[in-house]
Amino acid sequence: MASVIEVSRQRFEELVAEALDTIPTDLTRAMSNVVVTVVDDAPEPDLLGLYTGVPLTERGDWYSAVLPDRIEIYRNPICEICDSEQDVIDEVRITVIHEVGHHFGIDDARLHELGW
Repeated sequence: MASVIEVSRQRFEELVAEALDTIPTDLTRAMSNVVVTVVDDAPEPDLLGLYTGVPLTERGDWYSAVLPDRIEIYRNPICEICDSEQDVIDEVRITVIHEVGHHFGIDDARLHELGW
């Protein structure tokens, strides 16, 4: 196994921001009441990111005055599976887009069909 790639938290947060910037403007404008954060360690093994909340497709009239949905991107697990900084950049983008997809109500099976 290769050594773990070291990416500072600041650099990793920049990579997450850059990944968000690659999402088309029409989609980012549609995102609602969601916060994206970097967390060092995942709550369970093999998790690179996690969406927690109510997808846009499931929100109804009852949805108001609720805490923001959360997208967490896990720095250490991503760095552990990557062999270079470019791998980290690529994995961050894939993970961010995957979790944003959940915010839009797209399930894992469909995301994998789409290559995310």
